[in-house]
Amino acid sequence: MADNMEQEEETTKLTSTPPPKPSSAHTLLLAVMSKRRTWVCLFVLVYAVLLSSSWNLLKSILSWYKVQAQPSSPSTGWPALYASVLLGAVFGVLSMAAALAVAVPATLVIWISIVVLLAFFGKPRRTLVVEGRKITREIVGCVLKILLKEGNIVAAVCAVLGYFALVRRNFGEGD
Repeated sequence: MADNMEQEEETTKLTSTPPPKPSSAHTLLLAVMSKRRTWVCLFVLVYAVLLSSSWNLLKSILSWYKVQAQPSSPSTGWPALYASVLLGAVFGVLSMAAALAVAVPATLVIWISIVVLLAFFGKPRRTLVVEGRKITREIVGCVLKILLKEGNIVAAVCAVLGYFALVRRNFGEGD
């Protein structure tokens, strides 16, 4: 019996290996991603990629405006208004998409933290699932409200600035 116990201890010593240490690349990645400037750079990078991919749309809006705002056409400031609203909408959508790229990882961290805290407080699994669904709904709703509000602000600012830039450019060419 004693021999049997010694054999079990030896096999558990042999089979239980210490957990592997995280690689230095993994540690470096975690350290870099925990910095605020990394998230700012990620936002700028996503925004730049989205802007470059929608460049043709922006050029087509500006070329439409150029055709409509010819000095020979009797149009007033309406083409500038239409073009500026379209440009504002494009930039608003782009800013929402870029902000979403940053918001998703942060939202996941918040959601995981809340679910883990609920689990630590001894919630049963069924209750934890129900609470997790409610929390997910609330977090997604809150994030979408914030994204829409920020996108609308960016769209409005870009539309106003675009309008004044287009009208100024049109009057500069007319002189």
